[in-house]
Amino acid sequence: MALPEQTAELASALARHGIEQVLDTSTLARALYSTDASLYRVVPQAVARPRTIDELAAVLDAARAVGMPITTRGAGTSCAGNAVGPGLVVDTARHLNTIVSIDPEARTAVVQPGVVQALLTRAGSAYGLRFGPDPSTHTRCTIGGMIGNNACGPRALGYGRSADNVIGLEVITGTGEQLRLDAATARESSSSLAALGRVVDGALGTIRTEFGRFGRQVSGYSLEHLLPENRFAVARFLAGTEGTLAVITEATVRLVDDPPHKLMVALGYPSMADAGDAAAVITEFSPTAAEGLDRRIVDVVARRLGPAAVPPLPRGDGWMFVELVGDDPGELGSRARRLIAAAGALEGYVVEDPLEAAALWKIREDGAGLAGVSLPTPAYAGWEDAAVPPAKLGAYLRDFDALMTERGLLGLPYGHFGDGCVHIRIDFPLTSPGGSELYREFIEAAADLVAGYGGSMSGEHGDGRARSALLPRMYSPAALELFGQVKAVFDPQNLMNPGVLVDPRPIDADLRAVALVGRESRFAAEVHRCTGVGKCLANTTAGLGVMCPSFQATREEKDSTRGRARVLQEMVRSNSSGLAPGGTLVDGWRSPEVHAALDLCLSCKGCARDCPTGIDMATYKSEVLDRTWKGRLRPRSHYALGWLPRWGRLITRARVLAPLVNAVTATPGLRNLVRWSAGVDQRRNLPRFSARSARSRMPKMVGEGTPVVVWVDSFSDCFTGGGVEAVVAVLESAGYAPRFLERNACCGLTWISTGQHDGARRQLRHALDVLHPIAAAGTPIVGLEPSCTAVWRSDAAELLPGDPRVPTVGSAVVTLAELLSATPAWAPPDLSGVELVVQPHCHHASILGWQTDAALLARTGATVTTVGGCCGLAGNFGVEKGHYEVSVKVAEHDLLPAVRARPDAVVLADGFSCRTQLAELADRTAVTLAELLAGRF
Repeated sequence: MALPEQTAELASALARHGIEQVLDTSTLARALYSTDASLYRVVPQAVARPRTIDELAAVLDAARAVGMPITTRGAGTSCAGNAVGPGLVVDTARHLNTIVSIDPEARTAVVQPGVVQALLTRAGSAYGLRFGPDPSTHTRCTIGGMIGNNACGPRALGYGRSADNVIGLEVITGTGEQLRLDAATARESSSSLAALGRVVDGALGTIRTEFGRFGRQVSGYSLEHLLPENRFAVARFLAGTEGTLAVITEATVRLVDDPPHKLMVALGYPSMADAGDAAAVITEFSPTAAEGLDRRIVDVVARRLGPAAVPPLPRGDGWMFVELVGDDPGELGSRARRLIAAAGALEGYVVEDPLEAAALWKIREDGAGLAGVSLPTPAYAGWEDAAVPPAKLGAYLRDFDALMTERGLLGLPYGHFGDGCVHIRIDFPLTSPGGSELYREFIEAAADLVAGYGGSMSGEHGDGRARSALLPRMYSPAALELFGQVKAVFDPQNLMNPGVLVDPRPIDADLRAVALVGRESRFAAEVHRCTGVGKCLANTTAGLGVMCPSFQATREEKDSTRGRARVLQEMVRSNSSGLAPGGTLVDGWRSPEVHAALDLCLSCKGCARDCPTGIDMATYKSEVLDRTWKGRLRPRSHYALGWLPRWGRLITRARVLAPLVNAVTATPGLRNLVRWSAGVDQRRNLPRFSARSARSRMPKMVGEGTPVVVWVDSFSDCFTGGGVEAVVAVLESAGYAPRFLERNACCGLTWISTGQHDGARRQLRHALDVLHPIAAAGTPIVGLEPSCTAVWRSDAAELLPGDPRVPTVGSAVVTLAELLSATPAWAPPDLSGVELVVQPHCHHASILGWQTDAALLARTGATVTTVGGCCGLAGNFGVEKGHYEVSVKVAEHDLLPAVRARPDAVVLADGFSCRTQLAELADRTAVTLAELLAGRF
């Protein structure tokens, strides 16, 4: 397809520079970058991912030459629509992410704009330093993006806003001028700076009276930094200009001490407004953070992950989490006691356990995503960042709650209460007729309310497309005229992030969700749960996170949970009801963009647990595959690997077949043909079938004791390994009489993962016929393969929603660790002196929960290293042609380095895939939990 004229001109200009490869005009890229973490969808003409600062400058020159608007993007976590635009979106996070230098003596760092906050803080920690501002997205947000929005985060109370931590900037303005800005930069050094100085000189009264009135006044341009008494600090002024004036190419930022001692105080209040009343008092005790959190947000975590996932909290429906830091533990404790006494809380105490404190801070950190799914209907951003002086916070919250009630809306407030900054998600009916009008009317009324309290439309997220049109409700005409004059100095062509701050788009223009008006479906609602906060971009495996292994391997947006959700959101704009207003870039289930985005999804289920909004990409991928291939000839791997349990039963049923098949798959030439016919990568080994199935090798009933059924899945039944005999030994030693099923009971996992839902339902119904009578009789059923066990707690209910037998079986099927831990008389063996490297199967960690296994292993006395992330094989994924490289990269992220670092350790992996990957890539034989407990290692 021919490119639009302007895009073609841009491509030609970049080709003349020899960097045409940095430009991506594909519909896939345009879909991925058409939205951020806001409510808005603005389709760009192209995306650029420059690899060097010189390439960045060339891209900007070319775009300016052809008159194409420019929007700079870091992690794309903007809640206000600051990082979407109609022209060229420039991704600085992909390559421009170098920490140039750290000067521990000067306590500064020089960074490229795409450096992630958490990585800078980690680098600074070697010198006892950190970058102070830390938004809840600190694990993926970039320093350039933080400066662009003047981001703050919870610890702005102690360390200031991004603007307060900027020492110097190197920028390219909308005119193409390259400026180096620091404290020594003179107004006369540049014609644009001289012009800016003249604008300021003519409006000193307006600037002094309307700007910089309180710490979280972030809306508009922060002109107070340009006053003579503030030494014309242009670098700090550019913080919060949202890419409308210049593009940052390098930043020198301040680093701060990270005090050696810190503690958390939890305070409970009757309501969030009562918590707000205490904000001003709490700040008198010099906290580094004072965060508010609504009970309903915490309830989401308890429902999704179980009550144990939420540490004990003080009485109340609203909480304040306060962080105190210092050099003297005694002084810190005294300050905490005085704070609790003065805070007026129903109950308050120091959270003594560091793990509990970390869990509470994590819940607060995930607030944006959790709040979006905490109400009966989806809750949205849009009015998520208003701020008022802290002394007025409680009164503002009461009036704001009354406003929501008046308009029939619900919202969940949380945020930086110590600074007077309130984040909230509100259940605007954006997918209903008239919803966008109600949204606009409410936002305008809320803007009037916050302005009446002397507040700011934005406290840290910037105004973007969500609030720029509201600035006349906060600023005088004279102040707004100043914004236009400043814009004209730096960007006279209005190419830099147009529609933001100056000459803004209406707040209800370009709303993404309105595409669903009259077009809602279950699938559309599910994929729209993704709000774009981008936790899937973060590397969380050190904390035993799983999401998102493919992104960690490729670093490509399309391979993130968010990227995939964005493509699916684009897809559902076209359905049986026709095309949504604004069209679509992705047309239908079979579109190449959809399959490109889903191809490298490992179906690990990590997002089902780790994504705050509850995205389950494995389920969506399965449905896409089902709808794509239903009634059509499928890929070879769907028949070979998707029907693997069927082939396994056939091969192990006749004793002569297994040795024959194993011989064929071990013979050069023949095994290549087998791999090709199965759609398997030629670099993969083929698993060996057992001569006899495990169930046929074992007696139907073993020993005497409490009855328990061992559910031998297809993998444990038909392939070598699996430790069935060890399971029997452990159960007998625990006082159980294990018995085996006489009939097959396949859960249909391989049919699910290859998107063959009719076949999966047949397998599940047959398995229910076998397992339900056992479960209904109260007999526990022990599952061996974690991914199969997990089917009964997730996929089965989704595929058979009306079958009342599913929850009964789901409750009865347990892991070995769950059964043993609930057996009072059983005690684990003493494994003191044994070193373990443990790889939880992804479905085990994400669906079943790893806590029970972790507690059991701790009781053995072994030294345990638990590996986060995914093994990379992930069932059929890692063996399929086209996936080998990514499969290996995923394994290299966590698992392989862990086992290489501990060559003498026992490796524990209950998952068949995990054991297969370890044997093939690390030449290590892993044992199951049963084999470990039975001493067979």
